[in-house]
Amino acid sequence: MTPTLTESREQTIAVLGEGDRFLLVTHEHPDGDAVGSLLAMKMILEQLGKDVITFIAQGDLPLSYEYGWVNVSDVVAEVPDDVGDRIVVFLDCGNTERSPIAEREAPPQQVLNIDHHHDNTRFGGIDHVVEDASSTAEIVWDLAAGLGVELTADMAECLYLGLITDTGRFMYPNATPRSHEMAAELIATGIDANLIFRRVYECLPEAKLRLFGRALSNAERHLGGKLTLAVLSAEDFEQSGAPSSFTEGIVDFLRAVDGTQVAALIRETSEGGTESYRISMRSSDGTVDVSKIARAGGGGGHPAAAGFKSELARGDLIALLCAEIEAQS
Repeated sequence: MTPTLTESREQTIAVLGEGDRFLLVTHEHPDGDAVGSLLAMKMILEQLGKDVITFIAQGDLPLSYEYGWVNVSDVVAEVPDDVGDRIVVFLDCGNTERSPIAEREAPPQQVLNIDHHHDNTRFGGIDHVVEDASSTAEIVWDLAAGLGVELTADMAECLYLGLITDTGRFMYPNATPRSHEMAAELIATGIDANLIFRRVYECLPEAKLRLFGRALSNAERHLGGKLTLAVLSAEDFEQSGAPSSFTEGIVDFLRAVDGTQVAALIRETSEGGTESYRISMRSSDGTVDVSKIARAGGGGGHPAAAGFKSELARGDLIALLCAEIEAQS
């Protein structure tokens, strides 16, 4: 029988409290919630006197400029040889398909799966998946309280990063009264919430400004305006001098266009040596669950924010998006 959330919370707290050696991991291309949850959990376990290794893949380092101020000096980019002797904690990770841990011959001592994605595949020995949490950071904050850990300013800074990025600065429907209670407690530790906001959402590099300009000038409307999208080609990145990480935030501008139900940013990529597209989507009014569209394309995410990768031609890809939106309208 599947444990209740109360039971999975108790089980998770027991493993975190009783275990000695841990490896913390998250999803590829980590966003603010992934980074914040990962580092906050590291501090929690270290406060409890645990042996903790935090992993982010080499290809994801250094972090994008929005998170470049976060201290990742202790993060490792190679899976440790003693992974089989450690409890592996997955944070904000809906599945293990692209995890280097899954490829290891020596299975970990135990796997804890801590997440809030509703399409999480429940791959852990213990799955503490709280679907109505605003972010994984909110779950980690709750677990810290259950472990009796003192909430430090450094810990709060990481958790606040996760909270504001996954709630879209408290603008998304997943921002609940509990999210605001969490924010109040984090700010009470003395963190500079305004500084964190400016580091993540302002201090814009000129190359990102130029990339935004190209994306917005390429905006298209489909289905009578239900779908607002923009396509960024390899040439757009080259001409603007911007890396792919600078696309963060573009889809939110598209989402704000009046009449839009779904906003999508389609960017050309050659990851893995194959020409393909990465698609980021946002639902504007909750009419369309974009995670269903993402799953149809082999990806995943939340009802209001999701993405996937596709090798379809551009026209076929847009047709897929339109068909999936129409199926839900």
